[in-house]
Amino acid sequence: MARIKGGMAAKKKHNRVLKLAKGYRGARSKQYRVAKQSVMRALTSSFAGRKQKKRDFRSLWITRINAAARANGLTYSTLMHGLKVAGIDINRKMLAEMAVNDAAGFATLAELAKANA
Repeated sequence: MARIKGGMAAKKKHNRVLKLAKGYRGARSKQYRVAKQSVMRALTSSFAGRKQKKRDFRSLWITRINAAARANGLTYSTLMHGLKVAGIDINRKMLAEMAVNDAAGFATLAELAKANA
């Protein structure tokens, strides 16, 4: 029986990795061995980055809410506590959006929070 070599499979695997490494600088995008290491690291970092992005956005929302709350004479923690006591269930993303684009609406929420704090 004839021996089947793995050249086609190896070439396909190499091309898959090199395609992922497209745009990398120097040997990282040209040589399979170096590209494979770079791609493995990049895929690991991209997984971590997706988690980090969620933390970064939550931090941004809290910063925006805090700035708007202080403009209305409250702190972030008293605002959030007041809203919780008042039974107003609104997430931080929407609160931050209101703080930036709808100052009057945010002010009414701040007054409700102040009354219930």
